[in-house]
Amino acid sequence: MSTALLFARLKLRLVAGNLRGDLVRKLGFIFTLIAAVCVAGLGFLLMSLLRLAAPDIALDLAVLAFAAYWIGWAVVPLLAFGLDDTLDPARLSLFPLRTHQLAVGMFAASATGVWPAATLVVTTGALVGVASGIGGVLIGIVAVCLQFALCLVTSRLITTALSGALRSRRGRDALAVAAIFAILLFQLPNLIANRGLGDPLALIRGSAEVLRWTPPGLAAHAIADGGLVALAEVLVLAVIVVAIGWLWIKALGRALVTTDASTQAASVRRSSGLVDRFLPDGPLAAVVTKELKYIRRDPRFRVGWFASIVVTAVIAFSTTGQNLEGSLPTVLGPACLGAMMLALQSCNAFGIDGRSLWMNAVAFGDERGLRIDLTGRHLAGALVALPLLLLMVTAVALFTGVPSAIVPAALTAWGVYGIGLGVGSMTSVLLPYTVPDRLNAFTGAAPGQGGQAFAASFGAMIGIVGLGLPLVLPVLLGLSWVSVLALPYGVAVEYFGTRLAARVGHARMPEVLDAVSKPT
Repeated sequence: MSTALLFARLKLRLVAGNLRGDLVRKLGFIFTLIAAVCVAGLGFLLMSLLRLAAPDIALDLAVLAFAAYWIGWAVVPLLAFGLDDTLDPARLSLFPLRTHQLAVGMFAASATGVWPAATLVVTTGALVGVASGIGGVLIGIVAVCLQFALCLVTSRLITTALSGALRSRRGRDALAVAAIFAILLFQLPNLIANRGLGDPLALIRGSAEVLRWTPPGLAAHAIADGGLVALAEVLVLAVIVVAIGWLWIKALGRALVTTDASTQAASVRRSSGLVDRFLPDGPLAAVVTKELKYIRRDPRFRVGWFASIVVTAVIAFSTTGQNLEGSLPTVLGPACLGAMMLALQSCNAFGIDGRSLWMNAVAFGDERGLRIDLTGRHLAGALVALPLLLLMVTAVALFTGVPSAIVPAALTAWGVYGIGLGVGSMTSVLLPYTVPDRLNAFTGAAPGQGGQAFAASFGAMIGIVGLGLPLVLPVLLGLSWVSVLALPYGVAVEYFGTRLAARVGHARMPEVLDAVSKPT
């Protein structure tokens, strides 16, 4: 049996093994399968419909689509590092295989799955959308295969070269920030168009010209040209794919014999003890201190803070291009959205503790102990979130030219954040899920619990919106004085939500402990 076939079968066995005996995992896989089929069908249709556009516009759009797939394959596997065991060469280092055999097997594993198949189906749509004659179709088949291989080897090269860094906390932090900037970069053309700073067709044409001689540009032009020039472009693309594959094999050989720095002991710093100066010694101060350490050390928290800032900035930049300057909603909308994003981090409060939650469960004893634990978590989050929200609101208000909106928008955002904490207390005890080992900042749930994590986040958003509308809507309609009631309202929702969650959670603590202790 060939190495490629063996690894492909191993990948399929891993997928099948994850589905045994767990209904949630089966439902999550079905959801992923349906999503991949929908993306494949819709993507193939959209690529095929390029035939209806002008040939130059169709070619430019195909170049941009191929480049987007290439960039996506370079970035997305980094976010899944730690979830897919086949991405980390250290997981396979003990296999009795030579480096080139291992590379062939890992390449086959990368090509196995629903999302690789969906990518191949979408890119095949370019044969219908931009191919010129039978020559374009024949050469296009080769170009599509080379584009697919390009995505795979690029993905493998990046994940292998960065595998050592991705196991360290600093590497995961850098990845988190870089990924958010990459997402923001994808939104840049849309932001520029919303601001009226450029003609969309001119942006498409200019971007396609820049990408003309990149590997995706060569693949798209080879499909459209279909002649001797297309043969030369395919040949150059094949050379590039081989060169990237050679670099990947070299990086793989180095990764297999390099010491894993992430297992080295780290120094332990004594905490400053600032919490002890403001809170009396006891369970509440202990929980706040522990949560502040989590916030400082775990990349997921920093991703949440940074993503909230970026989303708020993007929304503010977009809305000011819609002739809304000088209005309170221009500031209030992004502020409330940022507050909700920060509050969503509390919708699975116990997931970060994992199996160690049993020590807390033993120490709780009664509902009051659980209520103090939730309150301490919320207080630690508020110590960071409230000043951050004030800073965000001030920046947006000054940027949009509405400094008078700082006070009502900040008070309303603080109220929305308090509502989110109260709602998050309930989702934490009703829909808890396991947070995987800290392999990267984007692993939100253990394998098979993605549907549960989605339900918790979506349910929290519905609850925040439902409880926040009576507060936010009057302020949006011009009744700024209502914002004075925002903070007491948010505190009240947090208080009663925490009390109710403590009552419900204490009764079902065994179920909560089991849900956050799933193997990852």
